[in-house]
Amino acid sequence: MQSGSVTTPVGRRPMTLALVKRQLETAEIKSGKTADKWRIFRDACAARATLGVQDRALAVLDALLTFYPHAELSEQRGLVVFPSNAQLSIRAHGITGTTLRRHLAALVDAGLIVRKDSPNGKRYAHKGSAGDIEQAFGFSLAPMLARAEELAQMAQEVAAERRRFLLTKEALSICRRDVRKLISAAVEEGAAGDWAAIENHFLSVVAQIPRSPTRANLEHVLTEMEMLRDEIVSVLETQMKSEKTDTNDVGFERHIQNSNTDSNNELEPCSEQEQGAKTSQAGRPSREPIKAFPLGMVLQACPDIVDYGPGGGVTGWRDLMSAAVVVRSTLGVSPSAYQDACEVMGPENAAVAMACILERAGHINSAGGYLRDLTAKARQGEFSLGPMLMALMRLNGGVGRKTAS
Repeated sequence: MQSGSVTTPVGRRPMTLALVKRQLETAEIKSGKTADKWRIFRDACAARATLGVQDRALAVLDALLTFYPHAELSEQRGLVVFPSNAQLSIRAHGITGTTLRRHLAALVDAGLIVRKDSPNGKRYAHKGSAGDIEQAFGFSLAPMLARAEELAQMAQEVAAERRRFLLTKEALSICRRDVRKLISAAVEEGAAGDWAAIENHFLSVVAQIPRSPTRANLEHVLTEMEMLRDEIVSVLETQMKSEKTDTNDVGFERHIQNSNTDSNNELEPCSEQEQGAKTSQAGRPSREPIKAFPLGMVLQACPDIVDYGPGGGVTGWRDLMSAAVVVRSTLGVSPSAYQDACEVMGPENAAVAMACILERAGHINSAGGYLRDLTAKARQGEFSLGPMLMALMRLNGGVGRKTAS
């Protein structure tokens, strides 16, 4: 039986040059070639997007293959199956006649089957005296056998592309997480930088991810996200180098202390001269903003403040300021004294001062009076949080009992 011979469809179905080409290609099947029909089917399923067929069409192809009695496709055994629409519909899980015909046409267009119509369009077979099929009319599976290697290659390419897509997606997810957490850490711990602009840039990059992205889409976004991450790391690295220099400078400062290690003086700010306060021409110290310190350093120096945070923890500056309000009430500091401290020092630094007072509350007679004294010195530019934090870190052995997560 010459499965590669050209035949035309019956009825009003038109003949096209594409159909002629597909039928001619089946004539080039190498003599004796065989292939596992289910292996070819799995490759076709994997390459369905490349072939342009839907899942329902593949279900119809699966049903057609069940009418082929052998596990391997072979031209010597014949490659035409001839089930009726009713039989095919049952094996295709009850698909309707109209839908069945549409998907059969899709399989023909995809080059997976070829129609071999009888004179009246019916599907049947002529058998010889020995019971062998001499001529059959129906659907030829010859294209699947002819394209077995091509379909396998398609399946491999689809799998490789899927893997590249997943790797790109994973890389983007990790980079996106890195950028999000680096920005949050920088903002919460008061790192210098235009973090509002960086946040807006981050959101604009994320907005470029489409609902159903391709690998090319993700690679473009990944490139921009990696550049943003590198920029953030560069900014933070510069900031840390600057802080390291400042910390070394602080090491040369001296704190006024007396022989009593429990004395309140251990928390007192340095004098104007010890802090190197700038002096105006009139001899008065000029007021400068109090330097912000990393949250982690504050919690190392003042671990007791953590117990007063929301849920018994402090994970950011907002939590620290909430804890400071609770401590203010606990230590009997008046709202006006704390409000004055917030206005002069800034809310974050006022919360740090309150954490320091809590840490040495047993050695301070009046927490409210002590805070007002610190506020007055801050107003004159004579107060620095650095010496207080350093003193407490030394008392706590350099590491606090609790740190931010």
